[in-house]
Amino acid sequence: MSLKNKVALITGSTSGIGLGIAHRLAESGVHIVMNGFGDAEAIEGHRSDIEAKGVRCIYHAADMTKPEEIQDMVKTAKDELGQVDVLVNNAGIQHVAPVDEFPIEKWDAIIAINMSSAFHTIRNVLPHMKQQGWGRVINIASAHGLVASPYKSAYVTAKHGIMGLTKTVALEVAEKNITVNSICPGYVKTPLVEGQIADTARSRGITEEQVVNDVMLKAQATKKFVTIEQVAEMVVFLCGDAAENMTGTHLSVDGGWTAQ
Repeated sequence: MSLKNKVALITGSTSGIGLGIAHRLAESGVHIVMNGFGDAEAIEGHRSDIEAKGVRCIYHAADMTKPEEIQDMVKTAKDELGQVDVLVNNAGIQHVAPVDEFPIEKWDAIIAINMSSAFHTIRNVLPHMKQQGWGRVINIASAHGLVASPYKSAYVTAKHGIMGLTKTVALEVAEKNITVNSICPGYVKTPLVEGQIADTARSRGITEEQVVNDVMLKAQATKKFVTIEQVAEMVVFLCGDAAENMTGTHLSVDGGWTAQ
């Protein structure tokens, strides 16, 4: 099955993993709905670069903490591009702190953006996917959806929640030709992880080099960061015919982290 002229909505796609996924799907002929924060000029540049691949690309600035804006984003995607075939829930933020010092507002924001937003996007796209008889929902979880690390209580909680949501929705739509899966990357060198390096160094009182070698890559048996391109290829795979009978599960791309 060709993905040409399918439409993908990718949250948090103005940088990092989400932007990489947008480019890779566009290369397969998929029209793109971008979402995320950032400099307006930079976002327009990314949008133009994607359209240069021969597809349409629109941008919606929905705040992923606001259900009404998420609903408007899905409606805009359908109004302007006609459909939503692929949903990639990728939006995420991070904060690192001991649980008894964790700011309440950071907890609330991480749960809203990293977990609850996926509920709202799925809830809004499923009726359309059911009507057209085809859909792919792909949640970008994390190795932290399977295992924990200290000082990341909100993030680990949200990613474990995404795994439960993935399984539940997959069972609900299993006979509708809609699959729902998660991808669980290990550490990917993105702007989010770059920020984590500095935050973790401060939290643990160690150097940034020690964070990379002794904290982040310590768990990854390959001792390599996962690349954005590798995650994007997993998205394309999950959209294809070979993954038609894969649903309610996850693909770990974590350098052997969760094998230990």
